[in-house]
Amino acid sequence: MDRARRPRPVLTALTAALLAVPGITALSSAARAADADVAVNGGFESGLTGWTCTAGTTVTSPVHSGRSALQATPAGSDNAQCSQTVTVQPNAQYTLSGYVRGSYVYLGASGTGTTDVSAWTQSAPDWQQLSTTFRTGATTTRVTIYTHGWYGTGAYHADDLTLTGPGGSGTGQPPAAPAGLRTTTVTASSVGLSWSAVTGATGYAVYRDGARVQTVTGTSATVSGLAASTAYSFQVTALNDAGESAKSAVVTATTSPGGDGGGGSSDLPAHALVGYLHASFANGAGYTRLADVPDSWDVIDLAFGEPTSATSGDIRFDRCPVTECPNVESDAEFKAAIKAKQAAGKKVLISIGGQNGQVQLTTTAARDAFVSSVSHIIDTYGLDGLDIDFEGHSLSLNANDTDFRNPTTPVIVNLISALKTLKARYGAKFVLTTAPETFFVQNGYQYYGTGKWGGQDPRCGAYLPVIHALRDDLTLLHVQDYNSGPIMGLDNQYHSMGGADFHIAMTDMLLTGFPVAGDPDNVFPPLRPDQVAIGMPASTNAGNGYVSPAEVTRTLDCLTKKTNCGSYTPHGSRPALRGLMTWSVNWDRYANWEFQKNFDAYFG
Repeated sequence: MDRARRPRPVLTALTAALLAVPGITALSSAARAADADVAVNGGFESGLTGWTCTAGTTVTSPVHSGRSALQATPAGSDNAQCSQTVTVQPNAQYTLSGYVRGSYVYLGASGTGTTDVSAWTQSAPDWQQLSTTFRTGATTTRVTIYTHGWYGTGAYHADDLTLTGPGGSGTGQPPAAPAGLRTTTVTASSVGLSWSAVTGATGYAVYRDGARVQTVTGTSATVSGLAASTAYSFQVTALNDAGESAKSAVVTATTSPGGDGGGGSSDLPAHALVGYLHASFANGAGYTRLADVPDSWDVIDLAFGEPTSATSGDIRFDRCPVTECPNVESDAEFKAAIKAKQAAGKKVLISIGGQNGQVQLTTTAARDAFVSSVSHIIDTYGLDGLDIDFEGHSLSLNANDTDFRNPTTPVIVNLISALKTLKARYGAKFVLTTAPETFFVQNGYQYYGTGKWGGQDPRCGAYLPVIHALRDDLTLLHVQDYNSGPIMGLDNQYHSMGGADFHIAMTDMLLTGFPVAGDPDNVFPPLRPDQVAIGMPASTNAGNGYVSPAEVTRTLDCLTKKTNCGSYTPHGSRPALRGLMTWSVNWDRYANWEFQKNFDAYFG
C-alpha cells in the first residue's frame, strides 16, 4: 500500500528463457512401418483438446489444411506457448514437424532424456514448415512438445503439428468414463466423492461446476473450500497416458449450513467493508482520527507496523508524531477509540508491512521475534487481530521450491509458522487477513517461482503457499486489484486494470481455483466466498486502477448474482462474497466518502 500521494510504479515481471536452437533437420523420407504420429490433435480440428495454452485459441482462417489452426498472441511477459505431453518409447528416434506463420515462431521438444531440441523461424509471412529430430533417453517414456512465439511480438499461427516415431507402450485409447459417482460426507465447506474404478486408468480428474479442481490416483476425493448452504455439481474423468476420458454423469450436492467456517469470521457481518487507516504517517490524504471513522467500516487496518530491519522480525508500531500529524489523538484517546469501535462490533487490526515495510523472516530467530513483537502490539492496544501486507521483496521462492503445498523456502515456512502460532495463542476469534498483490497470487496461474527452466522472477506466486497453509485460519483474503500489470484470467486472456472485468476475473480465480503454472495436476484450491473481499483504490489519488462506483456495482452484480457481466463470465454466482477492501479510509474521506457510500447503497 502506498504512503505517497503519487501511485508507485506498477510491479512487473518480464521473464525470458534462452532456448537452444540446434540445426533444423529434414523430415526423414520414409518412416519405419512401426512409426506413427503420436501427437494428439496436431491439426487443431478439435479445438485445443490435448493442448495446454497460455494465450491460444483456434481460428478458421488462415489454416494450412483442414478447417482449423492455432492462433496465439504473446505478451510482454508471456510467449504464448501451447504444449502437450505425449507417450514415447525409450531409445527411439522421433521427428517433430509442423507448419507455422508469424515472426519468431518456435517448435520444440523438452524432456527427451538426451538433448532437448527446437526449430524456429524469424519471419514466416506464409505457412513455413519447421522440423527437428531427437532421440529419447534410455528411460524416457514421456516428452513434451510445444510451439510458441516471442515476448511482445504479434500473433502467430501453427497447424498440422506431428511427432512421428514409435508409439509408446501406453498409447492407444483413453479410458472409459467413470461410473457410479456419488457423494459421501458433506460438510459446510467440503463434499466427499467416490466412484467405481476404471480399467486402464492411472488417475482421475475431479471437476466442480465444470472446472477441473484436482487430480487423484484413487477412486475417492474430497473437494474443499466450498461455501456453506451452496449447491455444487461434480463430475469425474479417468486418465492414462493416452489422454482423458469423457466426463462422468453429474452429481450435485448442497453444503450444510455453516457456523463461522473457520478463520475467526463468525461475528463479521455477511458483507463487510474493510479499510486501511493511516495511523503511523500522514500524506496528501491527511490524518483521520480513529474515532472519526464512520460506522460503515467493519474492519479497520492500522497502517503500518514495520520491522526494525528487513530480516530482524522485530515489528514496531509507531503512531504518527504530532509534528507530522498535528491533529493526532493521544495514546489514551486512541485506545479509547479502539474500545469504542469494538463495542460497536467493529474489528481493529494491526497491518504489518506496506510499501516501505519489507519483512523477511529468514531465520527461526526472526520468526520468534515476529511473534513476540506482534503479540506485544496486539496486547498493548487490545486489537482484534493481524493483517499481513507484505509487498516488494518480502516473499520469494528458492529455485528448488516448486510445490505450493509443501514449501521449503525459509521466509515462507517461517511466516506460516509465525501466523499459526499467533492464531493458536489468541484463539478462534483472532482475525487474520492478508492483502497481497496480484503478482504474488493470480500471476501464479502462469508462473511460479523461478520456473521449470529458471529465469523467472522468484516472487511469482510466492503468496500461494502461505494462503494455502492458512486457508483454515484465514478470515479474509483481499488481494490488491490495483497497481498491477495485466494478469491472465481463467479464460486465458489478459485482463488489465480500469474496469469491472479485471476485478471479476481476478476474484473468480480465487473462488474457482486454478492450476499453478498451468499444471493441471497442481491445482490451487478455491477459497470460500466468505473469505474473499475485493481490493480496490478508494480514489484516483489512492493508486492505479481506480474504477467508478458504477464499475464497482457491476463487479458485485456479476460475482454475486452473475448478472451485468461484461466480457468475462465467472464460474458461478457467489452471494456469500464477503465484501470490499480499499486503500484507504483516509483517501476515501478525501474523496467525500465515495467508496463507502457506494458500498452502503449496494449492501444496504
